[in-house]
Amino acid sequence: MHTAKLEGDCALANAWAAKLAPCAWERIARTPGPCVDPPVRLHVVDGTYELFRAFFAKRPPHVTAEGWDAKATVGVVQSLLQLLHDEAERVTHVAVAFDNPIRSFRNELYPGYKTEEGVPPELLRQFDPVEDAVRALGVTVWSMKNFEADDALATAAARFRGRVEQVRLLTPDKDLGQCLRGRNVVQVDRMRQREIDEEALFALRGVRPQSIPDWLALVGDSADGYPGIDGFGEKTAAAVLSEYRHLEHIPADARQWRVKVRGADRLAEALHARRDEALLFRKLATLVEDVPLEESLDDLRWTGVPKRPFTEWCEQLGAEKLLERDIRWR
Repeated sequence: MHTAKLEGDCALANAWAAKLAPCAWERIARTPGPCVDPPVRLHVVDGTYELFRAFFAKRPPHVTAEGWDAKATVGVVQSLLQLLHDEAERVTHVAVAFDNPIRSFRNELYPGYKTEEGVPPELLRQFDPVEDAVRALGVTVWSMKNFEADDALATAAARFRGRVEQVRLLTPDKDLGQCLRGRNVVQVDRMRQREIDEEALFALRGVRPQSIPDWLALVGDSADGYPGIDGFGEKTAAAVLSEYRHLEHIPADARQWRVKVRGADRLAEALHARRDEALLFRKLATLVEDVPLEESLDDLRWTGVPKRPFTEWCEQLGAEKLLERDIRWR
C-alpha cells in the first residue's frame, strides 16, 4: 500500500508535541529548526479477534442489499475508526492481521488444533469482506493463509520494535505475552481497557515473556484446542517455570525440584509421562517471528481514510451512517 509521508508540516509537529508533553520530543519540536515527524508507534491489530468480538456483540444485525449479514464487518470498521481517531493512541503506523482461513500449519502438527468447525456460517461469510473493509480505511491487511494472525503480530513486533517508540499489539490472546519487551512492545486489551507490558505480564502470569510458550504448554489453551498437562494450573505452572524457565530444565524427579508446590510428585510424574506432548504443545504456542510480510515500516504509515474508497464501501454495504462521523480524510 502506497502512503504519503507526513513531512514539512510544522503545525502538525507542534500539535503532536503538545499532546505528548512533557517529553524530550516536545523540546525538540519546539526548538527553532527543521520540523520532525511525531514519534512512531506501530499498532498491530488481531483482526480475527475483532471480527469474532463484533459478531457476538449485542448489537442489531446489519443486512446488506445482497442479503447477507454484515454486522461483524461493520462492527470491525467502527472499532478501527475509533482506534484511528483516538488521540490517546496517536496512531502513526498500523496493520490488521486476519486468519483466513482459520486452519494453519499447526493443524498438521496436532489434529486437535482449532479449525473452523462450529463457527457460524454467517461469520465465516465475512472473512473476505472484512479484509476489503479494512483496506477501504487505508489500513494494511495481512491475510494469513498458512500462518495465523498471531504470527503476523509476532513478526511485526520482532521486525520493527527497534525502529519505533512502541509496538502495541491489540489482542487479549495469552500467547502474545511472549512478544513483550519492556515498554517497547506492549499488549493492549481494548475491551477490558488494559495495557500489559513486561512487568505487568510478570505480575499477572508469574512468568517472563520467554516462558509463556512453556506456561501455555503446561496449562493448555482451550481456544486453540490443546489441553496442557494434567494437574498444572496457572499458578502451579508459573511457580515451577519461575525457577526453571523452560520445560526441559524441569527435573523428572520432584525430589530434585528447588520449588515447593502442592502435589509435586504427581505433577512431576505427569510431566515425565507426557513430556513429548508438552514439547509439542509448546511448539504450538510458540509464535513465528519470520512470516514473509512484504510491507516496510513506511508502508504501514497511516495518513487518513481515503475518501472515495471508503465512501463507496459504505454505500455498497448500506453503512452510510459511518460517514456522519468526524473522519480524518487523507
